[in-house]
Amino acid sequence: MFLPRGFSPLNCSPDSPQGGGGRSLRRRWPGRRSLHDGPMPPSQKKHLAASLTACSGALAYTVSKVDLAREGKLGMPGFPAPAEAYAAVADVETAQLANAALGLLMAVVSLLLVRLPRTPLLRWPVLVVSWAGIAMVGAGVLGFGARAAGLAPSLGATPPHMLTALAALLVGAVWAAAWTVATVSATRSHRGQRAAIAHR
Repeated sequence: MFLPRGFSPLNCSPDSPQGGGGRSLRRRWPGRRSLHDGPMPPSQKKHLAASLTACSGALAYTVSKVDLAREGKLGMPGFPAPAEAYAAVADVETAQLANAALGLLMAVVSLLLVRLPRTPLLRWPVLVVSWAGIAMVGAGVLGFGARAAGLAPSLGATPPHMLTALAALLVGAVWAAAWTVATVSATRSHRGQRAAIAHR
């Protein structure tokens, strides 16, 4: 087998004269980072941090629901449910475990925002679930915040353990904010990749 003079497998990089294979890989996978791309841009670092923070918030929610299911309690950490709420729930443990499963789903969706799927059958459900989850978490933070401030007595009494309630509200607020940033950033990044492909 005859090879061109100066050819070496070690030189097959996207930036080398023999690196055609690397360039074709980059054409097929636009936006894919490699060791030759240098440091991650600040915008991508922000996007990654927001996605991981949103995932952490979802996991914290999941753990709290599993703990409440084990104790047979409704509500949220720091926000016990009113006594009359138990009459409407046949099985408290099953209900809270279902909420925990929902938390795991939201954690997976948050991780998918790190690199938004290109297939529309996956991309659109990820975005829809993200925005629905953001609305749900945001509404929960507002509602429980109003309850903690004594502005919504219909939602329950003022939390007996205020520090725990405030910590839960902080986690929820950071979770909703990070999830919003990650979703917006993922959408913009996907549009930018599509525009780059269209102009090639």
